[in-house]
Amino acid sequence: MTSYDLSGRIALVTGAAQGLGAGMASALAAAGASVAVADINTDLGQETADNLRAAGAKAEFVHLDVRQESDWETAVTSVVGALGGLDIVVNNAGIEITELLVDFDPRAASDLLAINVLGTALGIKHAFRAMRPGGPAGVGGAVVNIASVAATIAFPGISLYSASKSAIDRLTRVAAAESGKLGYGVRVNCIYPGLTPTAMGNKLAVETAGLGLFESPEAAAGAVAELTPLGRLGQIDDMADAVVFLASDAAKFITGAGLPVDGGMGM
Repeated sequence: MTSYDLSGRIALVTGAAQGLGAGMASALAAAGASVAVADINTDLGQETADNLRAAGAKAEFVHLDVRQESDWETAVTSVVGALGGLDIVVNNAGIEITELLVDFDPRAASDLLAINVLGTALGIKHAFRAMRPGGPAGVGGAVVNIASVAATIAFPGISLYSASKSAIDRLTRVAAAESGKLGYGVRVNCIYPGLTPTAMGNKLAVETAGLGLFESPEAAAGAVAELTPLGRLGQIDDMADAVVFLASDAAKFITGAGLPVDGGMGM
């Protein structure tokens, strides 16, 4: 059986300063990868990289606003130079806005789409350019995009967020087709995380209750658990383990796939 050993691999994780991203960076490091913690938050990102190094991993922080192409160019060049290559890109950075469609703010929606969709598309673009034959890394690799169970269900109050995560699903599949057709040697997959009690997940519970969709944040979280056959919310390590699997050789014949990590909620 092929293991999940990532020794010798170099990974870049966006939005890795905290929450799911930090958990994914930690799990990749625990599997043996060198990790670039990429985030717009320099203080928290540096702290996360410091914690990984203190635990024995090889890690660096890179400042990255995923909406900015120049940031991607600088970040990839920095990672290849500092860590010696690039084999794995995890497009995790994203934001969530809770609002009813009848009240949505186009400016806030534009920011959400720029980070969640454009940011992921730029991540795929620069992963391909680095990993394909002739690129500065040039040995192929794996891209893992972070979609959401919101791409597979109709949950009230998060319409634009759901649309952005559905877009990530489609980007994943088209990117996998292009990579295969053009011989890039890069597998592209995504996961659909279920609701996880991170800062973002807790914010969603509070705000959906504030819109009158649930009686309280606790009722919102309880409603999600009730819709989930496994009967609980997700945990960070549930999502991180799935990313490690898709990045590893255990998934070497998997591309263009969306892996639900939602306790069955979206089935």
